[in-house]
Amino acid sequence: MTHQHDFTDTIFGGSEPEPETRRARTRAELHRGRAPRKGPRRWIILLLAIVLVGGGAWAAVGALAPMVSGLLGGSSQAEDFPGPGEGAVTVTVEPGQTGEDIATTLRDLGVVKTRSAYLEAAAGDPSAAAAIQPGSYALLKGMRGADAFETLSDPANRVVARTTIREGLWANEVYATLSKGTGIPVKEYQAAAKDTAAIGLPKAAKGKVEGWLHPLTYEFPDGSTAKDQLKTMVAATVKALEDAKVPEDEWMRTLTIASIVEGEVNGDADRAKVARVILNRLEGGPPSYGLLQMDSTVHFVAQERGRAGTTNAQRDSDSPYNTYKVQGLPPGPIDSPGTKSIEAAANPAKGGWYFFVTVDPSTGETKFAETVAEHDRNVQEFQAWCRANKDKC
Repeated sequence: MTHQHDFTDTIFGGSEPEPETRRARTRAELHRGRAPRKGPRRWIILLLAIVLVGGGAWAAVGALAPMVSGLLGGSSQAEDFPGPGEGAVTVTVEPGQTGEDIATTLRDLGVVKTRSAYLEAAAGDPSAAAAIQPGSYALLKGMRGADAFETLSDPANRVVARTTIREGLWANEVYATLSKGTGIPVKEYQAAAKDTAAIGLPKAAKGKVEGWLHPLTYEFPDGSTAKDQLKTMVAATVKALEDAKVPEDEWMRTLTIASIVEGEVNGDADRAKVARVILNRLEGGPPSYGLLQMDSTVHFVAQERGRAGTTNAQRDSDSPYNTYKVQGLPPGPIDSPGTKSIEAAANPAKGGWYFFVTVDPSTGETKFAETVAEHDRNVQEFQAWCRANKDKC
């Protein structure tokens, strides 16, 4: 067994005679062809002696202490807070940050006492450490490293500002909703929309962002600009078109049809049928003669919400978006269609319908017809609803 004085003897050249029993045991081991057993402690002592002789005594002890402790069976427990902590602090994990970066942030904000307190906990569960998501987290000052790691490794603990853009909004309504959710002024979104290259607007859009701001619930990173956010939304629209397998040269046409579907339909079951009505009416023959006659396009021109149906004055507008007077599709989308409307426009239902009317706007009940006579009967139902709800027609 190595005695306590071996360490100082080796370093400072002590000459205490070796006990006779040890010399005898060593000779016996050599006689049997086996080298004397020199455990890890002897190698550590020798290494320390070499470094100390070189003049870096205190530095060497500090640098090698963790290794010595581990080899001698001790523990290298990091200096840590007792926890649980107090005083809320927001910690932001940036995209691409390493565990070392996170540890530094936690230490600098006073969440953990040392970087090692966090890193030791993370090293115990590498898969969870690798899965930590960028975002902001609510932690406490003075936490144990293990508790801080557990909080960050659970995505449910992210403090996320979510902004929901619902289907069918006009671009100006999208800007207002974004501004309310992010605090960025509307005018910055309006300016960003004009920088079509920066927001990734496809050439097919012909410089107009209307219809290309995809409705979703977004989690925009802290510090993202109006341009960043609009770029994300445009990219989401492109992805929806690609997922629906729409050829690029059909993007604008499909998105325009989808926007009309979005403006006309309340229930998902009717979307593909409305898309078919639009295509049937675009054929140019009777009974439509190429006129879509869609109220949603007139509402877009008037920028009016909340009305079921349209007025004579609205239907008399000379706007190219007035499908009561202008044949064919309008020049572009009239709102931001959702994924389901894009899918419906890309894959319309089969049928011979030329007409549809929402006979009960309060429930969204919609009836389809192939003939004028059948449609007139459906219109009478809608008119009856309007007489009972004059403030909504």
